[in-house]
Amino acid sequence: MKEMTTDTLVIGGGAAGMAAAVECAERGCRTILVEREEYIGGVLNQCIHNGFGLHVFKEELTGPEYAQLFKSQIRQKGVETRSDLFVVKVDAERREVVTMGKNGCAIYRPQALIMTTGARERPFNSLRIPGTRPAGIYTAGVAQRFVNLHNRLPGERAFVLGSGDIGLIMARRLTLEGMTVLGVAELMPHPGGLARNISQCLHDFNIPLYLSTSVVEVHGRERLEGITLAKFDPVTLQRLPGTDETIACDTLILSVGLLPQNELIESFVETDPVNRGVKVDSFMRTTHPWVFAAGNNVGVYDLVDFVTLDGKIAGQSAAKMVHDGFLPEKRVPLARTENISTLIPSLCCLEGNPFTIYFRSKKTMKKARISIGPGLFETIRMGIKPSEMVDIPFTVKHMEKLKQLGLSKIEVSLKEVL
Repeated sequence: MKEMTTDTLVIGGGAAGMAAAVECAERGCRTILVEREEYIGGVLNQCIHNGFGLHVFKEELTGPEYAQLFKSQIRQKGVETRSDLFVVKVDAERREVVTMGKNGCAIYRPQALIMTTGARERPFNSLRIPGTRPAGIYTAGVAQRFVNLHNRLPGERAFVLGSGDIGLIMARRLTLEGMTVLGVAELMPHPGGLARNISQCLHDFNIPLYLSTSVVEVHGRERLEGITLAKFDPVTLQRLPGTDETIACDTLILSVGLLPQNELIESFVETDPVNRGVKVDSFMRTTHPWVFAAGNNVGVYDLVDFVTLDGKIAGQSAAKMVHDGFLPEKRVPLARTENISTLIPSLCCLEGNPFTIYFRSKKTMKKARISIGPGLFETIRMGIKPSEMVDIPFTVKHMEKLKQLGLSKIEVSLKEVL
């Protein structure tokens, strides 16, 4: 079995992984980037629509264009890439990573490990929808891969369950390719995707959006023949009797959420039950000192730019640990209040650099007061939505004030202003 040592090892070649690898290499670390697909770039390779890069590159790019800019930097900085390679085990005690590929097994021994394994789509079976299990039911990412990378249409008449961004984008994409998209159903009383995607993907193409609605049964044996929709109470989420409607279709596209992928490390790092990802501090360091994480395996972001920025922090921090042998340990936990769901990071390092706090609201608010502290920061934001992350810069000034106040935790508060 082949064995090798390296300064930093990055697992996952998507936006966060590429950004982390570039930062490590820039700081003189020997960096190896491992990717299970044939090419690095992650899901960006199949996202041919625009809307990427406004924060990081200050221009609007397609997914492949965004990925290509990082691929060029990876070549320039001398990052070693290993594609078509599966990681089968991470041994925390021995600091070993075991991989398997076309050339057999290998063991990597990095000084710092960066996990950027992303998230996977929730599958159909997890929804527990009654009926048969015919062909024609796809997650939105699989359908996107069929159309954009393999030039194959999944069917003729489609319905989309879930209003996540990729589902909205695929509703538009399938329409442009000649399929009839009958509508998008969302169980919650508010859309799950960005406002711009609701407008550009549904309204511009006259695709109806059914809120507080879900699929309650699928029909067909060999191939999907139709679905039954029902209305749900927006507060209790209980099915409302007498609201069933059957729609004939041969394709059901699922956009019902993402699940962070942390199976390789969840046995030895702490996870956040709300984010469903690993806990990280403002260095993007997990609760295991040599393991860092960034991207959708920490929590599901709405913009790839935010994923990239946290990937950069993870790479910078890992390189610092390699060179210095340690990172500051004194940390203060961040605590969410009742109106907040996703919150990243989980801990603030008192001796760390400025960072950004990301969170999602549990409900839509026309006007909201955001408080970080107590006593650190307060602001008013308009148009808060669960589908869009709120980003709050935590500056050097805030860090100094935190030390002065001697807070044992940082509360992130979100309250509606009536």
